[in-house]
Amino acid sequence: MPFPMVCRTRPGRGGEQVSLSLMLPSALSPGEAAPDAPWEGFRHEELAPGGDKGGETPPLSGGVGALGALSADGRRCQHGRTRRLASPLLSPQAAAPRAPKRPKQRPAERGGAGPGSTAGSARGAAPLPPPPPSGLPRPCVRFKCGLAGPVLDVLRRRPGWQQAKDEEEWDFLWCDVSWLRENFDHTYMEEHVRICHFRNHYELSRKNYLVKNLKRFRKQLEREAGKLEAAKCDFFPKTFEMPSEYHLFVEEFRKKPGITWIMKPVGRSQGKGIFLFRKLKDIIDWKKDGVRADEQKDETQIETYVAQQYIENPYLIGGRKFDLRVYVLVTSYIPLKAWLYRDGFARFSNTRFTLNSIDDHYVHLTNVAVQKTAPDYDPEKGCKWMIQQLRQYLTAKHGPGSVEVLFADMDNIFIKSLQSVQKVIISDKHCFELYGYDILIDRDLKPWLLEVNASPSLVASSQEDYELKCHLLKDTLHIVDMEGRLTGKEKRVGGFDLIWNDGPVSREGNLGTPVNGNFMANTHLGCYNDRKQQLKQLFRTLSAQQTV
Repeated sequence: MPFPMVCRTRPGRGGEQVSLSLMLPSALSPGEAAPDAPWEGFRHEELAPGGDKGGETPPLSGGVGALGALSADGRRCQHGRTRRLASPLLSPQAAAPRAPKRPKQRPAERGGAGPGSTAGSARGAAPLPPPPPSGLPRPCVRFKCGLAGPVLDVLRRRPGWQQAKDEEEWDFLWCDVSWLRENFDHTYMEEHVRICHFRNHYELSRKNYLVKNLKRFRKQLEREAGKLEAAKCDFFPKTFEMPSEYHLFVEEFRKKPGITWIMKPVGRSQGKGIFLFRKLKDIIDWKKDGVRADEQKDETQIETYVAQQYIENPYLIGGRKFDLRVYVLVTSYIPLKAWLYRDGFARFSNTRFTLNSIDDHYVHLTNVAVQKTAPDYDPEKGCKWMIQQLRQYLTAKHGPGSVEVLFADMDNIFIKSLQSVQKVIISDKHCFELYGYDILIDRDLKPWLLEVNASPSLVASSQEDYELKCHLLKDTLHIVDMEGRLTGKEKRVGGFDLIWNDGPVSREGNLGTPVNGNFMANTHLGCYNDRKQQLKQLFRTLSAQQTV
């Protein structure tokens, strides 16, 4: 069966554009461009690579970028688009019909259809060339995106990036986890290609796997470094997987009668399926479903839950419970390299906290998807605080010393949780992951890890929320660095600070140099985020280094 041709241009020795063609196997999966987000109309000035503001960057012009180049297989390449032309250079094999399309894949579950891809999905061309001298067009990065909202807006507006069509190959893919589950193992990727999830991301993001990995890592630390070091992993509530650990749970439950527990389905999000209880009879019906005979399990699949001790003394502001959403970007697990974003937000419940009504989700669940359905919810006010506001409030009430300890404890949660899965996550150089951490603070200013999201919500609930997520995504793309501008020695890129690079990163000195005196971690969560000025200075410095 003939294979379709993949066309790619790259600079020649004399500066002219040379077109290359490779034959790769292909198969089509569906994918339509996701609809524009409701906040599409907002205009955001953003520093672009090689320019001052992304909105003012002129379109690519000149060279192959504008005129295209005729390849040996008779197709013209124009910014990622290919079309067949009549040419005497075509051989009978090249002129043969394209390979028949394979059956269509299931569409992505979020934001419209999933990103289409061909067999081999990623482009079969050589890696992207280094950025050209100033004034010349940048290499085109073809992207596909299976989600709507800010992520699609940011990708479409990025200079030098172009959305690939269904049958075209791609360099960069932002997909949901359902696409990954169905396609990753069958996708061939060239050196330069990047995708937004690690293959087995669920080792950290699935609630039962997260707890298992943390328990295992704690035991490992206790054997290798002692109980004091292992105690640094005591940041998650006592948890049992149900129904497999039901009997262990019952033993623990009877040791502390009367306390509140919370049940969470391991595979759902946005507060779905969660309930609180204080008596064993409250879950007796669920437990009966969980111990069906083996021959009945095929008829009705049992859903796995975790039973977790409920934090009954949460820190309250205005009498309301809240938790934090913090963003951590991992670009490699071996060696571990993690970035912490300065911005984030606190999500508040819409109803004053009380333990007298454990059935009221508006009291106990802070998920925006739950709170926005409350009868007295005000969409203009929302239920979020920027994390900078929260840090200022806590500092004014408890002093800077206590708040520094609190945020250092949160840094410990990020690092220890990533280390707990470092040896089990498949560290693929094509992959990166933007995690959304959910942290709860109790009255003693102790942070607790609730869960980690591999697909944190990137849907905007307000203009401020839209701006935060657009900036977060833009800075993520700067670090992924498809254009090849960074040196690899940066400790800060936009709103991201490098907190771990195969070891802790110091705030002082250059990356990799020994630090004299007291060590200060390179973390600035909740601090002022002057990302635009930092990016401007960063790219100006990088540009000057390239011209030397």
